Amino acid sequence: MPAVSKGDGMRGLAVFISDIRNCKSKEAEIKRINKELANIRSKFKGDKALDGYSKKKYVCKLLFIFLLGHDIDFGHMEAVNLLSSNKYTEKQIGYLFISVLVNSNSELIRLINNAIKNDLSSRNPTFMCLALHCIANVGSREMAEAFAGEIPRILVAGDTMDSVKQSAALCLLRLYKASPDLVLMGEWTSRVVHLLNDQHMGVVTAAISLITCLSQKNPDEFKTCVSLAVSRLSRIVSSASTDLQDYTYYFVPAPWLSCKLLRLLQCYPPPEDGAVKGRLVECLETILNKAQEPPKSKKVQHSNAKNAILFEAISLIIHYDSEPNLLVRACNQLGQFLQHRETNLRYLALESMCTLASSEFSHEAVKTHIETVINALKTERDVSVRQRAADLLYAMCDRSNAKQIVAEMLSYLETADYSIREEMVLKVAILAEKYAVDYSWYVDTILNLIRIAGDYVSEEVWYRVIQIVINRDDVQGYAAKTVFEALQAPACHENMVKVGGYILGEFGNLIAGDPRSSPLVQFNLLHSKFHLCSVPTRALLLSAYIKFINLFPETKATIQEVLRSDSQIRNSDVELQQRAVEYLKLSSIASTDVLATVLEEMPPFPERESSILAKLKKKKGPGVVPVSELEDGKREGGELNGGGERGPDSAMSASNASTPSPSADLLGLRSAAPVSAAPPSAGSLLVDVFSESGAGAPSAAVSDDGFLSSVPPSAASEDLAPPLPEADELLNKFVCKNNGVLFENQLLQIGIKSEYRQNLGRMYLFYGNKTSVQFASFSTTVSCPGELQSQLNVQTKPVEPLVEGGAQVQQVLNIECITDFSEAPLLNIKFRYGGALQNITLKLPVTINKFFQPTEMAATDFFQRWKQLSQPQQEAQKIFKANHGMDTEVLKAKLLGLGTALLENVDPNPENYVCAGVIQTKSQQVGVLLRLEPNAQAQMYRLTLRSSKDTVSKRLCDLLAEQF
Repeated sequence: MPAVSKGDGMRGLAVFISDIRNCKSKEAEIKRINKELANIRSKFKGDKALDGYSKKKYVCKLLFIFLLGHDIDFGHMEAVNLLSSNKYTEKQIGYLFISVLVNSNSELIRLINNAIKNDLSSRNPTFMCLALHCIANVGSREMAEAFAGEIPRILVAGDTMDSVKQSAALCLLRLYKASPDLVLMGEWTSRVVHLLNDQHMGVVTAAISLITCLSQKNPDEFKTCVSLAVSRLSRIVSSASTDLQDYTYYFVPAPWLSCKLLRLLQCYPPPEDGAVKGRLVECLETILNKAQEPPKSKKVQHSNAKNAILFEAISLIIHYDSEPNLLVRACNQLGQFLQHRETNLRYLALESMCTLASSEFSHEAVKTHIETVINALKTERDVSVRQRAADLLYAMCDRSNAKQIVAEMLSYLETADYSIREEMVLKVAILAEKYAVDYSWYVDTILNLIRIAGDYVSEEVWYRVIQIVINRDDVQGYAAKTVFEALQAPACHENMVKVGGYILGEFGNLIAGDPRSSPLVQFNLLHSKFHLCSVPTRALLLSAYIKFINLFPETKATIQEVLRSDSQIRNSDVELQQRAVEYLKLSSIASTDVLATVLEEMPPFPERESSILAKLKKKKGPGVVPVSELEDGKREGGELNGGGERGPDSAMSASNASTPSPSADLLGLRSAAPVSAAPPSAGSLLVDVFSESGAGAPSAAVSDDGFLSSVPPSAASEDLAPPLPEADELLNKFVCKNNGVLFENQLLQIGIKSEYRQNLGRMYLFYGNKTSVQFASFSTTVSCPGELQSQLNVQTKPVEPLVEGGAQVQQVLNIECITDFSEAPLLNIKFRYGGALQNITLKLPVTINKFFQPTEMAATDFFQRWKQLSQPQQEAQKIFKANHGMDTEVLKAKLLGLGTALLENVDPNPENYVCAGVIQTKSQQVGVLLRLEPNAQAQMYRLTLRSSKDTVSKRLCDLLAEQF
């Protein structure tokens, strides 16, 4: 950049700044600023034209006043005029003022764009850089529309100077992040990729940031960058520190560029070309070898640069997961860092080894460091390092070391930091279940867990142990004996009382033969804890007492006396009072056979996944919902029987036919509703949409459960941003699936899990903060625009107003389909990031096909019904070009994902697909028949839908045409 001449010192500005600094009070400062503002305003409005120097000086003063926190409402036009100056300093101040004070909605944006265009076409590298910097700093959609086509041309032009190329690459990156739909590389793709071969290292460093971002969104278009990146990396890694003198940092050649190249390669699978792959493996081996060499400098900058490249290389090795030798070497290198004196290195080593532990090639190598990791768990001063050590123990656990790791984690739990205790409890519970060969060990472990950290044992954990005990005949007697002994402690946790009450109520007869645990002894032991417990636990104990009357008739008189006492039948809590009265009456009037039938032993729970894993994922809150977890719906299942999501209390209750389960949730993500005896209502039905007892069971009122109705359109539209341009495209991705990532930008990721049954649905939204900065004033609003308000009922739970950096919050939505609909509800998210308000509006992926009930039918029934729906308005048809490959299995998966039944051997042409289903709404049921006829040769489809309602046929046809 040109040097600023001595005459450009702007003495008036220096005097003004000095005056401000010398002010003794806030009032004096404001007075001086107001005086200066009045002076500047008079100069700008005066008859005498100001020269460039004066304009620059006054604009600088305005900029300084704005940076002090005062509003500036004039001077913008003068700043724009400075852009036309041929003096660098004047143009620089003009661009600086615009970058800071002019927003994207300004009326001056067209004048600014014209000035920028003039500078970009001037071929003066200094002016071009200033213009590019301004575009990047403002980064508005208007700027992207105006210059997205021009900047790539400047970037790849042969006569563009290197400094301009660097600015152009970073400017394009900024525009792409702000408006990806407007930055289309097209013909420039290959030329941008070949910037990796540029002789100027600064250009390569800037270009690789752009290419990495583009590759993450469009990997296929930029896959040619892999070989070029490997070639460039090989040249850097094999060079000596003297070869790249201008880009050598404390004896490490081009560390930033090396890290960026390694990060770019993590966007792609291992290279298919043998030569390229061999060269890359050689590079990675060289990096690992250099890590073993003695340091060339004792300065921390040298070790930081060297280790940055090493950890990025290890991340690439883990990403490929295909080179056993490299994986083991990486593990051994990380093992050396586990005892390093630098805390950050120990943390990073533990974090990387967690990922290595999941690879079949390096799992055994990771296990060799178990003693070091256990020692870190016990002795580390930093709680974050201890947490990573616990994560690594969890990741390296298998059948061979499960008992040792669980024992160590239990031992550490007694002194663990409160912030990580709940997560530790969940991990111990999962490991004990997953690797239990001896079920008595599992029971001992969970009871120890409750004893040591009862306050942190969630309902999922003790529900799970009960489910497993009920499903395993061989452990029931041992569990009853163990829990009986645990209850004899003078002070035991309430969760222990819950487990004890349930297990003794079901299996107390298995230990009743021993005089030390006779029926009355068991009852007295449980009842001695009754007055210390909360209402839900007392309710469970009352259920255990009525079970005792069935198991041990000799206890009937004693238990009836307890139930008859005023403290029970006149209890202020309606639930306890109702149970006491009903159980007393049941025990008094029912015959032995009736009592045995009503109070028979609980049947085994159905085989389903453990909800503890879902609880751990929610607790962990990585900030980003992993795409693989949402897209594939993969869940780690426990290896024991059980796993039903029924709440043991409601399952055990004699009146369980009329009491909904507090944890009956098909998604494994519980939002327990309080048990209520109130009659069902239309509103409360939504809350209990996934209860075991079905849609007709009563549940808590919506208001009690914290659900809010959707906002009326008039109230919602006042400050809602319009839906994003890609909102329809994002919506279409979810027509045939219920789980996935709905939206993602550099700040926020929104994931979705949903489940539908008949005309009801429940959706879980996961908001992940991808930054390290807190989101403040975080709020979400769901609105149903126009007619949708009467067609769809959406109720939401409020979210936490603060979302910490790297954290994730969950929101539950309950949905009821009143009648068929075409539009989608709008989801508006608002929060403040770094003081700036973020306002995003998306379309919620709730489409009419979500309420399909699949219908199986024979060929004759299908075509008979097809002919009945022959009126023109009942049919919708489209002939369209295939948007995706015509893979048979993919087509079937999409049709099944639609919600219909795929009917085999119905259509005379075996290449065609026919489906049938009924859309369930509150007001009516709509039968739908579908026929999809692919033409592989022409790559075309003909899609025909017939239904009893014309609007449904048309909407489904429009939705499906985008899917194939």
